Amino acid sequence: MKRTHLPLNGLRVLDAAARHLSFTRAADELAVTPAAVGQQIRALEDLLGVVLFRRTPKGLELTGEAAAGLDPLREGFLRFEEAVQAMQAGQSSHVYTIAVPRDFLGLWLAPKLAAFRREHPQVSYKLVGGDAELDFTEANLDLAVRWGEGPGELEGAALGEPARVVVAPRESDGDAPWIGWPGDAAPGGDEPALSVADAGLAIAAAAAGMGRARVPAMLADAALAAGQGIALGARDDCRKGYWLVAPTPQWRQKKVKELVGFLTAA
Repeated sequence: MKRTHLPLNGLRVLDAAARHLSFTRAADELAVTPAAVGQQIRALEDLLGVVLFRRTPKGLELTGEAAAGLDPLREGFLRFEEAVQAMQAGQSSHVYTIAVPRDFLGLWLAPKLAAFRREHPQVSYKLVGGDAELDFTEANLDLAVRWGEGPGELEGAALGEPARVVVAPRESDGDAPWIGWPGDAAPGGDEPALSVADAGLAIAAAAAGMGRARVPAMLADAALAAGQGIALGARDDCRKGYWLVAPTPQWRQKKVKELVGFLTAA
């Protein structure tokens, strides 16, 4: 018999009925009716071509054929339980593997992860670069932080509002040259006076007096709170924002839900 054709429901009913030697008590354990137990046993007997139970004046009795298969059947169910526990082990793990852009980690996420760990001292983190093309399975990720218009095909939760703000040197006449980064070039399509790799570097360059840039508001707010020498200018809505994302299996893990809840409430 092929594995895909194993009558698992019938075998589960057989195990319960054999332990109780009663269809009624087996039905109570399985939360079904005695008639349903009887139907499953008859269907299993038809499939296997053997008689599994006999009714005697003393009650229900196992046949030799049924008794011969019970030990390996119960061993198999124990192995099923071990397999399920092994697959669920990741949910009880205290290690979070997270892909995150470097600038977002330094300005916003790192303090939040530290705060979460103060509440959960057993937690540890593995942090990797936030490449949007990074494969969750290959990298063994629990979560990723991505900059975009939404979670795409993944499960996701927004971090903060999708807004951007102009950052400039604290001592600025309002006409500093523009700093471009991959998420935002110079307004008007002009060539920026300086191009950098990410929003964090744009903020650092502005703080150093090298110009002004439009960056995600939550990063600018975090940089200002950390004491960087910047001034905040005009703030406006934008389509893109930072998202926590993961495929559905990871997203449903208890530990992931806990961290997502903490970060989205912060």
